[in-house]
Amino acid sequence: MFVVKIGGSLETPDGLARDLAVCAEPMVVVHGAHRRLDELSEQLGHPPRVVTSERGETSRYTDHTTMDHFLMAYAGVTNKRLVERFHRLGRRAFGLTGMDGAVAVGRRRASIRIREGERTRVLHDDFAGSIETIDTAPIRALLELGLLPVLTPPALSRDGEAINVDGDRLAMELAVALGAGRLMIFADTAGFLRDRHDPASVIPRIELAGVAAVLPSAHGRARVKLRACAQAVARGVGAVGLVDGRGEHPLGAALGGAGTWIVP
Repeated sequence: MFVVKIGGSLETPDGLARDLAVCAEPMVVVHGAHRRLDELSEQLGHPPRVVTSERGETSRYTDHTTMDHFLMAYAGVTNKRLVERFHRLGRRAFGLTGMDGAVAVGRRRASIRIREGERTRVLHDDFAGSIETIDTAPIRALLELGLLPVLTPPALSRDGEAINVDGDRLAMELAVALGAGRLMIFADTAGFLRDRHDPASVIPRIELAGVAAVLPSAHGRARVKLRACAQAVARGVGAVGLVDGRGEHPLGAALGGAGTWIVP
């Protein structure tokens, strides 16, 4: 069993979709859609707002209007087009969000503290949050029916609201809850880069105890990804790969050791 995350940076993951469609290993697919959401928000006159937390991590400020756009981009167009693609490739897929069937339930953080230059301020009415529990029963039922679960944020808050949760963390929590042997996070980079300006500086292997040493090399979303990978390994996932989702056979390359692998 493994969990695959298709990053929202992959505009046309055709090779990866073909690999996944013919893979016999039981799996769950999680996907993002941040680029499509950015485009949609611009088109609808409500441009994306990216903020930086006090810890230096970037995230999307998700007000009520943005959450509507989020549902359109993630649960709507991207999820259903990916399900369509799998069916055309001969793989029966079932698309859903983390909030369907309360698969992923968490806590909404209605207010967030952000940095703007040298100032710290508080933003209210945010519909972002963190995952607290995963119910694997709906996912296991789909797998038992021979279907490929294709999941995407949002998750569900304790108060029954849709909340924007990080897709990498959703994939990580699912991998832990399902007891997955591997979690593979596919994006438009070759792996974790020692130097973000040098695409050839991929670190092929990072032991869990060494993650803290390479974190200073991570910037923005890369820091969030690396932390999610480390948490997955610390909580029992056998290995986590940050791997390139481009090209003809990304899954085969990843299973052959390409990219960056975080191991116990």
